[in-house]
Amino acid sequence: MAKKSRQDMRRAVHTRIRKKLKGTPERPRLAVFRSLNHVYAQVIDDVNGVTLCSASSVEKSAGIGNGGNVDAAKSIGKLIAERAKEKGINSVVFDRGGYIYHGRVKSLAEAAREAGLQF
Repeated sequence: MAKKSRQDMRRAVHTRIRKKLKGTPERPRLAVFRSLNHVYAQVIDDVNGVTLCSASSVEKSAGIGNGGNVDAAKSIGKLIAERAKEKGINSVVFDRGGYIYHGRVKSLAEAAREAGLQF
């Protein structure tokens, strides 16, 4: 029997989480994805299937040199919160994407809370 890779296990956890979480127009979903070198965040309305705003460490306007560390995740958390506030979004459902709530995922969530988003 073949072993599951770390990525396969994360996808299974993410699928299980997504069965329970759903973003609405009033309270959209803040989805986090992290790769080895970058961090991505999106605010998504699942009812209409629309991404309302996004932020990532790849963007030149974010001004982040290395996107694969905790400091970059903090700045992305602040940036996504600012962009969500501009759209009139104050409350979101946090989707950790199958990742453990630790390190970059935790720092992004805490920075978004400090910038004014409610989870």
